[in-house]
Amino acid sequence: MGHSRAAAERYRRSDPQRHEARLRQERGETFPDSPGMLAARATRLIQRNGVPVEAALEATRGDSLDRPRMHERIVGVAKDLQAWSFLPRGVRAARTVARISVRENGRELPIGTGFLVSPRLLLTNHHVFPGAGAATQAVAEFDAQVTIDNVPGVSTRFALDPGGFFLAHPDLDFALVLVAPDADGRPAGETFGWNRLSVQTGKLVIGEPVNIIGHPNGRLKEISIRENRLEVRLDAFLQYQTDTEPGSSGSPVFNDQWEVTALHHSGVPETDDKGRILRRDGRVWQEGDGDDAVHWISNEGVRISAILKHLATLPLDDAARALLAEMGPESGLQRTTVTPTERPGGIGPAVGRGSFGAGRRLVFLHGRGQLTQDPARLRRYWAAGLNGGLTRAGLATVAPEDVWFPYYAPRLAEAMRAKESRPPPAWEATGDAVAAGAPGSTAARSLYGELIVEASARAGMPPGGPAGAEGLADTVRAGLSWLANTTGLDRLVIAGIFGDVAAYLDDRRIREAVLECVLQAMPQDGRLVLVSHSLGTVVAMDLLTRLGPDAGVELLVTAGSPLGMDAVYRRLLAGGPGRPDRVARWVNTWCPLDPVAIACPLRDHWAGVAAEIPVANPASRAHDIEEYLAHPEVAEAIGTSLAAPAPT
Repeated sequence: MGHSRAAAERYRRSDPQRHEARLRQERGETFPDSPGMLAARATRLIQRNGVPVEAALEATRGDSLDRPRMHERIVGVAKDLQAWSFLPRGVRAARTVARISVRENGRELPIGTGFLVSPRLLLTNHHVFPGAGAATQAVAEFDAQVTIDNVPGVSTRFALDPGGFFLAHPDLDFALVLVAPDADGRPAGETFGWNRLSVQTGKLVIGEPVNIIGHPNGRLKEISIRENRLEVRLDAFLQYQTDTEPGSSGSPVFNDQWEVTALHHSGVPETDDKGRILRRDGRVWQEGDGDDAVHWISNEGVRISAILKHLATLPLDDAARALLAEMGPESGLQRTTVTPTERPGGIGPAVGRGSFGAGRRLVFLHGRGQLTQDPARLRRYWAAGLNGGLTRAGLATVAPEDVWFPYYAPRLAEAMRAKESRPPPAWEATGDAVAAGAPGSTAARSLYGELIVEASARAGMPPGGPAGAEGLADTVRAGLSWLANTTGLDRLVIAGIFGDVAAYLDDRRIREAVLECVLQAMPQDGRLVLVSHSLGTVVAMDLLTRLGPDAGVELLVTAGSPLGMDAVYRRLLAGGPGRPDRVARWVNTWCPLDPVAIACPLRDHWAGVAAEIPVANPASRAHDIEEYLAHPEVAEAIGTSLAAPAPT
């Protein structure tokens, strides 16, 4: 009962937090969490399609909402309204969960639950496997469950290989062990799937449901679903009300999007003022009474982020690091196959690489909204999109480690925070996505409104509207809704993009901070093939005025660009609208459903655009760079430029 006693003590210490949460709920707050956590949760839900876009828009439309209430509305929609995919995604998650048993005297005795967190690694509790030796005689039994007809199904057993990999931590109560492949050499994850763990915040807020899948007391697989609520978030633990039995040790604790938020490890028992565990009849619990006699009042799980952060600090050899890296990029344990050259503000190519034929250098310049991303991961995604298009075009693909990737998102965010006005400006009263995307300074917010009004007019919105300050806010809100309704892209995404463009163009210090960051991570010489996206196309135009004399731009590609808007090109350092002299060839690609590229084709405004390539991206991904680069006609322009012979 050691972990249960520790959980009870944490529960007692967290009484003030639980009491405050209850009071806030009685006052009508469904999710009594901090504004920052509500914002992170709402952002994650929107970015990961965790809530139907139409439902989120409807929930935030009409009323005047401040940001915390807007975020709470979005989280509320995610809690109360589940898409049809909730059930099949839950089935998929359940397949990753295994019953853990040990072989003893010719029998298999269930001792807990575990779940796959990579193709080959299984996570469970330290008290299930206190050491590698305890896992030697254990098996992981998948599909140990009843069928749709409520009769036991056929399960599949995998041996464990703690000699190949085993890590455990008693305080965080986790054990991570290698699962041996099946008889055909296939990892368990290839058959049953695995859970992609994330070190990022925003997976759960206080008051939201949790779902647990496990093998309580060794029984066939069971679920505790939706009627469970997160009560308290501690540094390393989550405490939640569920009807889960203590025998579910090692089970995954999911949110409603089936992301793992915690590793279930203990029930929380009722204790007296001396810290003694109490029975259900009120008497002091004694050894030998059994777990069933305990008065359990809550449950506790170890936060997945705490486990991942601990793993990131361990001094491990290359083989162990490679196994952890299989958890995926959001785990924070990913490593690149080559060692990149670290540069201020971004990543350069691997040492000795990065030059294509005739000294050409491929540079990707990203757009907005990438603050929490890993630049190496972003570079891989861009390269994956481009390689899809190159393959369709019948051209050679590129290796991500050959690409230059200036990463300016943190510098942009830092510069914008420094410019936020205090107190919050009047725009805040307009609520919904208008306030969510608007930058801090008054001048930037004015430009933000101008951009949205111009874009909505170009998208066919009828003219008109009142001229006062409140009328302008109404016009901007109406324009944002028009853009969302005509393109299918989420209002919050559109607002965020135009907000960042406005902040960059309006303030010289923000612009200089971004350009300085990008220049530090750019190649200083060679023939550049510069591929830019969204806000990155605006940065690219300014960057061309700052590049050194030894770097020439053989090809400029702009994708999903706002450069056709009057409010944008009039504020560029180059003055616009005309192809800069140092650019030999310019290709612009745009999608009619992309509200950021609403003023395209650029040739209507700019002189010297070499080619315009309209493409049809999926409505929900109309602005995504991977979609733009996957089109063979776009990729062909890049690939032929990289492979062309040197000019004579």
